[in-house]
Amino acid sequence: WVFSFYIILVLMLTTFRNTYFPWQLDFNFSRPLSDINLVFMKETWKLVYAPSHLDFFYNSFGNVLCFVPFGIFFPIVFSKRATFLRTVLMGMLFSVGIETLQFLLVTGVSDIDDVFFNTCGAILGYVIFKIVKKA
Repeated sequence: WVFSFYIILVLMLTTFRNTYFPWQLDFNFSRPLSDINLVFMKETWKLVYAPSHLDFFYNSFGNVLCFVPFGIFFPIVFSKRATFLRTVLMGMLFSVGIETLQFLLVTGVSDIDDVFFNTCGAILGYVIFKIVKKA
């Protein structure tokens, strides 16, 4: 149940920010694909040189921390099948799903950097899971 609550919370914070009911969803299928940032670290480097470094830390470390619970909970819930590779792959697919929904619902910026940082968070969570499990 905790894992389900976490998934719903992440989706509400990242994708369904202004939506309370499914009929309020407004898909924008005519949005140009050029709105997706597929250049790795392009926007992140812009934030490094921005006047305020707070945006850089929020974007990079916030995305990592947001997916640490995924890396911890996924192997607990799917204990028989959750290898390191499956956990990382599912974390990455969940992140790609969020970015796709953000693009279609126009609720955020779709960025390859977010997928990278989210996947790093899933990896970190899995490492924490393994360390705690061995202790």
